[in-house]
Amino acid sequence: MDFRIGHGYDVHALADGLPLVLGGIEIAHTKGCVAHSDGDVVIHALCDALLGAAALGDIGLHFPDTSDEFRGIDSKILLRKVAALLREKGYEIGNVDCTIRAQRPKLRPHIDAMRTAMADAMGVDDDRVSVKATTTEHLGFEGREEGISVSAVALICKK
Repeated sequence: MDFRIGHGYDVHALADGLPLVLGGIEIAHTKGCVAHSDGDVVIHALCDALLGAAALGDIGLHFPDTSDEFRGIDSKILLRKVAALLREKGYEIGNVDCTIRAQRPKLRPHIDAMRTAMADAMGVDDDRVSVKATTTEHLGFEGREEGISVSAVALICKK
């Protein structure tokens, strides 16, 4: 079998009054991610990990933030497109693992819903999707609540 591993990383600034969408779900909070799309930093990092594993570039190559087509788009649509592209190239998604760094809000109550939303978008079982969250103990831009960062890894294999 041909196994491949990809890594993705993304950061979005936070601003007052915007919706906060993480891992395909909207979470009640006073701030949301500034972005061309819905700002789902988790899915953006995951798309980069999947594309990187297949050596297919990055999310900006496939869904440029200069295109009106992607303005405000639900990032689950982008993840569906990435999963479909991988399958067209003969790959299956083995598993993915995402780590969210944010001081607030507390994300543990939302992780199962994120896993399900992302699994559904990729067409895989929930047990292939891991999501973890951590604070930065008030250190750095995440700790000052200026932004959220996410790293993701993906394992894919040729059919």
